[in-house]
Amino acid sequence: MKNISDLSLFIRFLKLCAARIGQLINVASLANECGISTLTAQSWLSILETSYVIYFLKPYHKNFNKRLVKSPKLYFYDTGLVSSLLGLKTEEQLSTHYLRGELFENMVITEHVKQYYNEGREPNFSFWRDSNQNEVDLLIEEGANLRAIEIKSAATLKSEFFRGLKYFQSFSKIPDDALSVVFGGDANFQLSTGKFISWREIG
Repeated sequence: MKNISDLSLFIRFLKLCAARIGQLINVASLANECGISTLTAQSWLSILETSYVIYFLKPYHKNFNKRLVKSPKLYFYDTGLVSSLLGLKTEEQLSTHYLRGELFENMVITEHVKQYYNEGREPNFSFWRDSNQNEVDLLIEEGANLRAIEIKSAATLKSEFFRGLKYFQSFSKIPDDALSVVFGGDANFQLSTGKFISWREIG
């Protein structure tokens, strides 16, 4: 798709992208750290997106009269690939890695995306974050319906995981059954605060 003249530099670029999973993409910062021009970085990101290596999760467009971030978040379709680029070789290394939460989030979001594609549907996904760092990890729009999902790698249940969802609900007015937390446990739970969905059940 594109003739990469310096493969070692491109691999460095990929590794820098891997270190930014789950983060707002800053092309200028990425280019500067890699030692390439902003135009080259934009071109390489476009190629990676077009070839289904990386996925950009766009910010939610409706502002509810709030100041919102406008940059997309960066993810990899293949969580195994991004783990390899980060130098992870064992489960033990993953369990203590500083990006463990982001890797879990990467897996949950891209598995949702791939499920939609496998069903022949275009995923209308986004995230929401305002200028005060209030955030919802994943919003799924299906016609007039909107679902809000928080993603936590922890295997224990905490009611505080619903804090961002409840804040978003306070002005978006989505119903209680449209709120859920995907977490690192092995079973689903329905608590008074909302529904906890095991990562094993996200399909």
